[in-house]
Amino acid sequence: MNRIVIASNNPGKLRELGELLAPLGIAAVPQAEYQVPEAEEPHGTFLENALAKARNACRATGLPALADDSGLCVPSLGGAPGVHSAYYAGKAGSREERDARNNAKLAAALRDRPDPDRAAFYYCVLVLLRGADDPTPIVADGVWHGTIVLEPKGTGGFGYDPYFRTASGRTAAEMPAAEKNRASHRAQALAALAARLAREPR
Repeated sequence: MNRIVIASNNPGKLRELGELLAPLGIAAVPQAEYQVPEAEEPHGTFLENALAKARNACRATGLPALADDSGLCVPSLGGAPGVHSAYYAGKAGSREERDARNNAKLAAALRDRPDPDRAAFYYCVLVLLRGADDPTPIVADGVWHGTIVLEPKGTGGFGYDPYFRTASGRTAAEMPAAEKNRASHRAQALAALAARLAREPR
């Protein structure tokens, strides 16, 4: 399996997954190259949404597909934004405009809360399907713990990264890409996926 379709049109995710898969000798092809529309994500869990996206890409291309569903969870907000992370403050506007509104809504929700209530974690689940009807998908996940800051710091990353302070004391947006790609929830999930792939029969 040296060529897979990435079931996403999110440029940040595509960039990170491409960089993380390259050392494994896997060519990651964005689904847009095959004119695959984005799948609906109506489910209440990250896993169900990832499965839906991977099946959609497999059916459209006939190739193995890797789908990521991920988001930011704040326990004191009942797990929000959670599976709604991308559209926490609505679906209108460009990705950058949505990110700005999402972050503003999150900061406002936590502004008057004590520091312990600002604990948060990024969660990522990866699903790899060899085909659309694969009965045994490869599933791996990862968690990255941190805290939410009320003012953005850093210019890297995407999404909530400027507000997500890591154990290093810096936000994810302040970390060099290579360092983030070693520590992030997506990196942890991909490391687990790679370990599973290494056990796959060739």
